[in-house]
Amino acid sequence: MINCPGCNTAVTRRQALKLASNGFGYTALSALLASGATPHFKARAKNVIFLFMPGGVSHMESFDPKPKLAEMDGKPAKLDNYVAGPNRRWLGPLWNFQKYGQSGAPVSDLFPHIAQCVDDLAIIRSMKSEFPLHARGNIFLHTGRNIGGFPSLGSWINYGLGSINKNLPGYVLLRDASIPPGGIENYSNGFLPASHQATMIRDEGAPVQNISPADKDSRVQRAKLDALSHQDRAFLNETGGNDAIESSISNYEMAYRMQSLVPDVLDLAKETEATKRLYGLDSEDKPKRLYGLQCLRARRLIEAGVRFVEVTCPNLFGMNGTWDQHSNLKKEHERNAFVTDQAVTALVKDLKARGLFDETLLIWASEFGRTPDSGPKGDGRDHHPDCFTIWMAGAGVKRGVTYGETDDLGNKIARDAVTIHDLHATILYLLGLDHEKLTYRTGGREQRLTDVHGQVVKAILS
Repeated sequence: MINCPGCNTAVTRRQALKLASNGFGYTALSALLASGATPHFKARAKNVIFLFMPGGVSHMESFDPKPKLAEMDGKPAKLDNYVAGPNRRWLGPLWNFQKYGQSGAPVSDLFPHIAQCVDDLAIIRSMKSEFPLHARGNIFLHTGRNIGGFPSLGSWINYGLGSINKNLPGYVLLRDASIPPGGIENYSNGFLPASHQATMIRDEGAPVQNISPADKDSRVQRAKLDALSHQDRAFLNETGGNDAIESSISNYEMAYRMQSLVPDVLDLAKETEATKRLYGLDSEDKPKRLYGLQCLRARRLIEAGVRFVEVTCPNLFGMNGTWDQHSNLKKEHERNAFVTDQAVTALVKDLKARGLFDETLLIWASEFGRTPDSGPKGDGRDHHPDCFTIWMAGAGVKRGVTYGETDDLGNKIARDAVTIHDLHATILYLLGLDHEKLTYRTGGREQRLTDVHGQVVKAILS
């Protein structure tokens, strides 16, 4: 929202443009508004990299050790949750834990690389979601709602702050050929202007689709774009303002500017061989190599001025999210960790080496965790939204801390629960945005990312 000088009301960007003689007579105002609102207070983070681990990483086999669960291994389990039933048994942790760093934080042998960086992390063991289904859990994690049609976290941040580089989108998704359950609703602009949706960059083939110019002569392309823009603006004036038309014009112009800059940003020719090896680009394993590529691209994108970058894992094990191991947990969690662990750790180290760590917020998270028991087959875990673990690092986040606690079996939160809305409020806070003030009027009321919920988790902030 934008405050109206001399009055007690507020107007949206779209309303401001419409009031200003249908907007396009005031292109300077349009550019100013498109660049993003002023933060509500001093920001600690300049940009965000969200490392999404779709499917549900097992918390008791990553960052939340449960010796009691090891003692109960194989014994009959009785839990009151959506998978409760006969013939279920406790499943002890499949990896050992060791303490690392000055903080002494325990990390399982599943993540040998990130274990070396625990003193840079704030590990939250008491995350809580509301939905045990992948699609709803993913959408809830990304948008704060369990249904589609609402803006994602990246879209809200892009709307509130805008891109740092006007020639690049403010919100970029780095992905493989798949999309996690919930589909593009995870990355949607929802009811926000369409210019705030994610720009997707693939790990193979043309990174950005439909961006290469059809005309080799740039003057011809510019003339065509100007003619199209003139027609669209005339139509916009006739309609009295329309977000779809405004966003179409904006997106055409952004695509034109991106044609020269995106290839340069994604070109790794300027990276040293040592940096490429750090991210695992020399690996003989293709998924590991491609994930390393995307993590390195994430660093280059935020370095170039992209505000919010999300990186998803290669989908190795089905369409429910690659970490979704109802069976074969030992083998498939190990495979996922092998593919992602080195590149994630490289990103932490690389940001620190380049002086970007203190201005970049890193988030590593799944949509939920996994049950401490297993079904009759006994070699996997089911969906568990009641408690799970994520970590944050970088700008404004305390280093080497562990927050929250679960019970002896990793089944329920014992202390300091953190909801998805709390997480969103905290991320916005670090970017200088008050989650209660970042609003957009639609459906007859002021909507916000956190709905009517959310508390900033100040205990993990530096």
